[in-house]
Order: sequence, then structure tokens, then C-alpha cells
Amino acid sequence: MRLRALALLGGVSAIALSSAAVAQDSQSPLGTFLGTITLIFGGQENIEATGGAVVTEEDIEKLAPANLSELFARESAVTVSAGGGVAKRVSVFGMEQSLLAVTVDGVAQVATSWHHTGSHAVDPSFLKQVEVEAGAAAADAGFGAAAGALRYETVGAKDLLEDGQTIGGRASLAWGSNGQGVSASLAGYGQHQGFDWLVILHGADGKDYKNGDGEVTKGTAPAVRSALAKVGYEFEDHRIELSFSHSVDDADRLVKANMDLAPPREPGLNPLKVTDTSVKLSYTSTNPTDLWDPEFSIYLNQYEYWRNNYTTNGAYRTNGNMILDEDLFGGKFQNTFTLPAGKVTAGLDFGMHDYSIDNYGNNDRRYRDFSSDQIGLFAQGRFEFDSGFKLSTGVRYDVHRFTDWDGNRFTDSGASVNGTLSYRFNDNVEVFAGASHTWLGYMIGDYAYLHARTNSFYTDPDLQPGEAQNLKIGANFGGDSWKAGITFFDTRLENALTYSGTDGGGVTFLTNTDVEYRSKGFTLNASLDLGDTTVGATYTKADVTQDGQTVIPANGYYFMPVGKMATLYVDHALPAYNLKLGATVEWAGSTPEIVDGSTTYHALKSYAVVNAYGEWSPQGHDNLTVRLGVDNLFVETYVERSSYVSSTTADSIYGPGRTVTLGVGMKF
Repeated sequence: MRLRALALLGGVSAIALSSAAVAQDSQSPLGTFLGTITLIFGGQENIEATGGAVVTEEDIEKLAPANLSELFARESAVTVSAGGGVAKRVSVFGMEQSLLAVTVDGVAQVATSWHHTGSHAVDPSFLKQVEVEAGAAAADAGFGAAAGALRYETVGAKDLLEDGQTIGGRASLAWGSNGQGVSASLAGYGQHQGFDWLVILHGADGKDYKNGDGEVTKGTAPAVRSALAKVGYEFEDHRIELSFSHSVDDADRLVKANMDLAPPREPGLNPLKVTDTSVKLSYTSTNPTDLWDPEFSIYLNQYEYWRNNYTTNGAYRTNGNMILDEDLFGGKFQNTFTLPAGKVTAGLDFGMHDYSIDNYGNNDRRYRDFSSDQIGLFAQGRFEFDSGFKLSTGVRYDVHRFTDWDGNRFTDSGASVNGTLSYRFNDNVEVFAGASHTWLGYMIGDYAYLHARTNSFYTDPDLQPGEAQNLKIGANFGGDSWKAGITFFDTRLENALTYSGTDGGGVTFLTNTDVEYRSKGFTLNASLDLGDTTVGATYTKADVTQDGQTVIPANGYYFMPVGKMATLYVDHALPAYNLKLGATVEWAGSTPEIVDGSTTYHALKSYAVVNAYGEWSPQGHDNLTVRLGVDNLFVETYVERSSYVSSTTADSIYGPGRTVTLGVGMKF
């Protein structure tokens, strides 16, 4: 069945892409009924219309998020695990970020290195927009898009400069209760004779917050330091841009940041430093033609995790320094062709990863170095027909090589195909269906397990690449001031890797898990725009399973149970007073108790968290903004979904109780 589906998808992609080429000749019969494409890939309409989510620049201004939980507060399809700093990990429909093609300004991010922490450190204060492409991701979204793509886009100088302005700046200062502390950012930007530049600095300091019951949640103090710099130069029809980003979180954290393990098993708080640095050089055309609309980029991305040695008074164990270092060198070279039938984007991308692990100090093997390399060719077509049909379809072919710590090489290759077809009956009703098969190569994520493996640990000689299948179907409805949609989704993952396999001799080794992970369910969205007032809601139900049973809510390095989630939000503007008001309700349904061997994962109660804000600009001072925010207004005690669930061996990390934030921002 799956082979037939793969062949069908491949056939659809081949027919669509070849038909587009034929349609390039205006005398072709196809040219008589194919209209000009209006579907914009990456645009809000395309992504949200097929079950994804877009957090726009306007949304970010309203939310003023201090962390990833607040960034996705209005998206029920996206959950963020609880905790401080690097403990936060993003999941879509219960599928962890390692299964998404995650990029920041087109720079591929490393997969989750350890299931107790996240890996990509994104400072929300730098963001312009976020796109969550759920399910059947496009071929040009990148390698390893098992469950979709997550794209963060940061601001640039031209986004911040106002009409007629050649140089400018922004500054903000905020104070928050309940450990939020003080945060500040400063930005300078400008343009002159073809050059444009931007520099933003941001920092935050605070204390551990208290949960809804007034208990201190250890290791949650804000401690981020971030910098973003961009310089671009345009000449004739060309643009070159160099960008640099750096983020460090350095504070006392829980040894396992997503769970609370009391002594003697763990010592409580311990110094932890996580650094994320990237550099990107890109080229684009400022005057593209139908046959020449290029995007060329190369980048370096470095992720470092450092935790020093700790002991628990000899009661449990002594651990050596835990140091993870992953360096990624990658790039992407693509061109978009505009044809009478639509647009086709084709190109090549690659990524070369080097990994380094510092093992337990009292182990018989302290250091491990290994690598993985990927190169892929892709083509994605996006077409719109006068008959009411729209089609997005594509194919990519990747080669992947994994070289382990013993010098053993594993090389394989595979094809990925996708297709999403929609039909618009009229101006108010549209239906769509999509499917994809994604070849994932060797899924190296969660390699920090090597930290606790002895010299005898080895790689299964028959190691296999992973694969994922996605199906989705739905409908969209809308009018002049309202829109709504429903999407049913089904994602399956096979041949994920496990660092806990045991052979016949009792030796632990790296191998493929025989578990099929699956997330299926549906998501709803609706919004109403009344001019000065906007009301919206989302609802998601995701059944996340492993071999048909609810997935264990433990470390969750691939899938985590989320159950039912919903959001309700309202924004209202009072132009006469330069005042904006808004509120968001985040609701989660209860989850059942799960018993796994000798461990019992406790049930979670449902919760509803209310967040509200007010933003005001004094008359005659539009460049000055004062903002008051109150999160968890009614002091709910809750555990964010996709977090570790309290069990007989560890406790959950609870979300913060009521937090009041007062901030001032100025443009100059």
C-alpha cells in the first residue's frame, strides 16, 4: 500500500512538473486554461489553509513574547514544554522539533541533542514572523522534514526603517514580577548608498518563578544574552547579505532541565551554559526574471552544551563534565522559475555535521567524535488553475552518510515526495487533501545518550534510515470578515534510532527501534475581524501513540502525548486613546494515568490560563509605547502539555503563577 502511495505521489509530481515545463510555451494547449499563479509559498494563506500556523509580525507585537511558550500561546497545534531557558522544546501535534525541518533565516538548526533540553535557542525579541508547516512539508523546506517545517524569520533594517528614514533605533526596558526580573534590548539600523545594516542586543535577568501554588520552580530564572547583526549590500540587480547571531543561556539549572529529581538522585541546581552561534552569507537578485530568481546561501551553525561535574555526596553517583558540541556547515542553492502554469523552485542543499561528546568522568571511555553528511536535490511546483484547483507538489532525493565513533560508515539514499491538491467551489468554500513520504536518513538526534555509554557501546551493522508518512484532508470557509477551517492529519514514523538497544550478550548498542510512532487527529481554527476588534479560536485533538498505545509521557525525544488543546483570543483597539487591549485563554484537557512497568505517570488535570495585556502610546508621542501585561491572571497551577509528566520517580516542571510585566519601548 505504501509503495503504491509513493509511486502515485511520484507520478503526480512528475506529471505536474513536466506539464509546467510544457506550459512555458504560450502556444501549448495547456496555456489556454492555466492562469497566473497567485499562491505564495510560505505565505500565511497557504500554510494556515492546510492545518499549519503563522505567527505574524502583528501577532508578535501583540504578544510581546519573552519565551517560546508565550510566542505560540495562540496556536493549539503547537505546544512548548515547561521550564526555564533551554528546557523549552517545541512540538507540533505532539511531534518533537527534531522531526521538523527547523530553520532561522534559512539556517538549518541542529536536532535536539538531549531529550531533557531543547536545541535551537531563538530569541523572540528578534523575530519578524514564524511559520509552522504541519504534515506534508514541501521539498524545498529542507532535509528531514518528517512532520513538517518550522521557520523563524528575524527582522532586518528595511523592516524597521520607516518611510523617508535612513537611520533609526529602538530601545525597550521591561520589569516583571514572579521572577521575571529585568529585560532590555537596544537596536540600531540604517541604510546608505546600497548598504543596510542592523544590530540588536538583548538581555534578561531574573529569579526562579513560583507556580500557581506559590512554590518556587527551581532552575527557571531568565538568563539570556543575545545578539543579532546583519549587513547587506545591493548593486545593480544583486544583493549580498552577511548575518550573525549569538545566544547564550548561562545560569543554575536543574541537571535534567525538564524534570525535578530530588537528591540523592540529583543535586538540584547546577551550573549550565548553552550557546548557539550562526553565520550566514547569502545572495539574491533584486530584479528577478521569470527564469532567474536565485537564492544562494552558505552558513555555519555551532551548538554547545556545557555542564560541570557534580556529585550527590556519594549517595548516588559522580558525573563528569557533560560537554556536547555540534558544528554544522551547510548551504542551499536554488532558483525559482515562473511559468504560465505557476512557479517551480529547484535546487540543491547540503549539511555537514561534526559531533563531539565528553563522557562521564568515571566511565571507561570519555570522548566520542562522529559525523553525518547530507546532500539533496529538490524541485517543488506550486500551481493555480482557472478551474479552481491549486496544486503544490514536489520531490527531493537525498544521500546521507553517518560515520560513528569507531570509524564505521553507513551510507544510504532515498526519495521524498509530496503533494497537496485543493479545490475552491466558490469564494466561501475550499477543500484540500495532501500526502507525503519523507526519507529521513539516519536520525542522529538525542546523541547525548552517548554520555552514559561505556567503551563496549557500538552501532548495529544493519542500521536503517528512518521514514515518515503524512496524510491530511480538510476544508476552509470564509467571507469578507471571517474565516474558518478544519484539518484532519495522520503522521507515522518508522525506523527511529534508539541508543538503548541490547544485544544477546547484554551489551548496549545503537539500533533502530521497532516501534511505529503515530500522531493523528484534527485541528480547527476560526477568526472574525470587525475592524477595531478581532476574535479568534483554535482547537486541536492529537492522539499520539507508539504501536497503537498512548505514548509514554516521559522524556519524549520523538513524540509526547498532548490530548486536547484550545485557545481563544480577542484584541481590541481604541484609536481615539491610542490604546490596545487584548486577552488569550489557553486550555488543555486532562490526560490519564499511564503505567509503564514499575513507573506510574500520574494523570494531569485540565487547566485554563488567562493572559491579558494593555498597550498605550501617549498623544503626540507615537514613538513611545507603554505596555502592561498580566499572565496567568487567575493563578492556575498547571503543567504545559508536551512536558514531562510527574511519575513515581520524578516531578513535573509547573508553569509560572501570576506574572505582571510593565514595559516601555521607544523608537528614534
